Amino acid sequence: MQMAMDAGPSPDRSADFGGRMKRLREERGVALRAIAEATKISVSSLEALERNDVSRLPGGIFSRGLVRAYAEQVGADPEKTVREFIARFPDESATIGTKVSAHAIDTDPPSQFARRLVITLAILVPIAALIVWAVLSRR
Repeated sequence: MQMAMDAGPSPDRSADFGGRMKRLREERGVALRAIAEATKISVSSLEALERNDVSRLPGGIFSRGLVRAYAEQVGADPEKTVREFIARFPDESATIGTKVSAHAIDTDPPSQFARRLVITLAILVPIAALIVWAVLSRR
């Protein structure tokens, strides 16, 4: 006997996941920007998670990883949170990430690259100058 499959979770069941995550984040005083910087996940993806807009998430294991990273940053149990996400969005959490956009997971935005470059140069240039000075002063 085959049971009819629902197109997805009912709105009232799934609507609370992102809202609960957002409330927890706000209660703990964690900014979305801080989560984005710590996890390298774009703010827009984190906002989509809080709105339950799973169509904006990368899908499959990538969405579960995003949920896990978010949970860790807000102090929630990552495994329990991922299980709840899968229960609320079973179709989306099982889908292989075919909808990944270039902005879904921002691994190294240009501003971070520039900052790292400046810091590296600020460290290496004085060291190089000291080495040159030491070599020349011995002659």
